Amino acid sequence: MSVSGFSEGDRIRLEDEKGRMVSFTLKPGATFHTHKGWILHDDLIGKPEGSIIETNSGMKYQAFTPLYPDFALGMPRGATIIYPKDAALIIGYGDVRRGQKIIEAGAGSGALSIAVLKTLAGSGELISFEGRDDFAEIAERNVETFFGDIPKTWRLQRMRLEDADSEGLAGSDRFILDMLSPWDHIDQAARALKPGGVLIVYVATTTQLSRVAEAIKNDGRFTEPESFETLLRNWHHEGLAVRPAHSMNAHTGFLTFARRNAGTQLARRRRPAKGAYNDESDA
Repeated sequence: MSVSGFSEGDRIRLEDEKGRMVSFTLKPGATFHTHKGWILHDDLIGKPEGSIIETNSGMKYQAFTPLYPDFALGMPRGATIIYPKDAALIIGYGDVRRGQKIIEAGAGSGALSIAVLKTLAGSGELISFEGRDDFAEIAERNVETFFGDIPKTWRLQRMRLEDADSEGLAGSDRFILDMLSPWDHIDQAARALKPGGVLIVYVATTTQLSRVAEAIKNDGRFTEPESFETLLRNWHHEGLAVRPAHSMNAHTGFLTFARRNAGTQLARRRRPAKGAYNDESDA
């Protein structure tokens, strides 16, 4: 978007009076059709953000460029995305910053890739692994649509993480695992991360969470893992009628964080609950 207003090629988000949103890319001469009339793209080009635009039948919309959460929740998907609330925690609790070398497996639909690339802001490198070509295609298109082109800081590898060249992973600052069996890649992450680097694992179920936590503890090259989930609840406020929304964005996944140590694990004093470990179980 130029200083003067919306430009050709800008991604636009329109919101109607009921809060419903639609998004599209501005193209000269094109027309956006709604259930209540149409809007000419040319009528938006040059307008500042926050402008109100009407369809030919008088339906009003307010126009903005989409924020990251708007884009991530509405973009085309192959794999299930990491939701913005979880991406924010990965960036914040994982202390992702400019200049870092970050490994991500897998890329999925590209939602987390976009969040990381935004944070890198042109300095550093994100190497994303995706073993499925159809998912990789979707991720690549979504990243290109969001940024307008493919950032130079992004390297998408169309292969499985286990097939990666270990030398190419060495010296990583952050290692993010979002895959079906992340516990199989804890050793790979330990060999790739610098001392002090952060391992971040996203899983959906408690069974996966248990296996990940035990694999990190048993590896011996990481600090005690910390795990949590985040539940996001919106609130309705209309005068004195202030209450929680009827629906909420509750469980999406579990996040586990651990830091690569220098080779010696500080033994954590803990007293496991009775029955926490079953010697007869191979889980």
